[in-house]
Amino acid sequence: MDSILKAEFEEKLLKIAAATDEFEGYAHAHAVRIAVIADALAQTFNLASHDRFSLQQAALVHDIGEAVMNREYFRENRLLRIEERVDMQRHPVIGEQEAAKQGLSRAVQLLVRWHHEWWNGTGYPDALEQEFIPLAARILRVADTYAALTDDRPYKKAVSKEEARKYLTEWAAIEFDPKVVKAFLALENLPELASYAEREEKQTETAATPAPQTFETPETETTETAIPETSEPTVSEIPETAPPEPKETVEENSEQNAAYSQFWDNYK
Repeated sequence: MDSILKAEFEEKLLKIAAATDEFEGYAHAHAVRIAVIADALAQTFNLASHDRFSLQQAALVHDIGEAVMNREYFRENRLLRIEERVDMQRHPVIGEQEAAKQGLSRAVQLLVRWHHEWWNGTGYPDALEQEFIPLAARILRVADTYAALTDDRPYKKAVSKEEARKYLTEWAAIEFDPKVVKAFLALENLPELASYAEREEKQTETAATPAPQTFETPETETTETAIPETSEPTVSEIPETAPPEPKETVEENSEQNAAYSQFWDNYK
């Protein structure tokens, strides 16, 4: 593909990403942010350049299936009915098909298909588990969830960076590959990791700060007060394995349904 065609193709993917972000109600460039975070993780695992390229493209179009389906419940703040949940779980497959129509490689198509697979095998659409899920798809699962949690949507405000990291930690070895979560927690100096909740809070504080006074204040003796450290997940807290899984089916297992409900409340 020559440079002109390549540029046009990349522009097309960015337009798809922007349109999908708008459909899902994200206040900022969600898909592009995922692509940056996912690529940073891919580099920590020394993925080959062509695998990183496929991962970046998949990140840009990962939820194209939702936009194609165009269901209202994707943008509503409520628990899904059983029939809606079954319908919703079709979007990775529809996304895979749409990625093929857009001329994306088979690698990209499969990453789109598998970006909702869970480490413990209770994800969808194929219920893959652990190492049977390609590493790039496991990376995309973590990057997508973190970016979703820390961005604003019409029905949900962004959570803080610390809250999102805690969520990933608690669901490691259940939803997420624990090794990918460890790698994520070790990422530093990446602007895309900042939560929009914190950005907006800083903007609000800056706007509310009064103008400096011109009069002099008397000097007073100050004492230093110890500031307690905030609790934040560390690499050592990530479990390598999850507790034994119950044998009931997903539909019959109330605990698993509760897990999906909690997951959906945080991220669709």
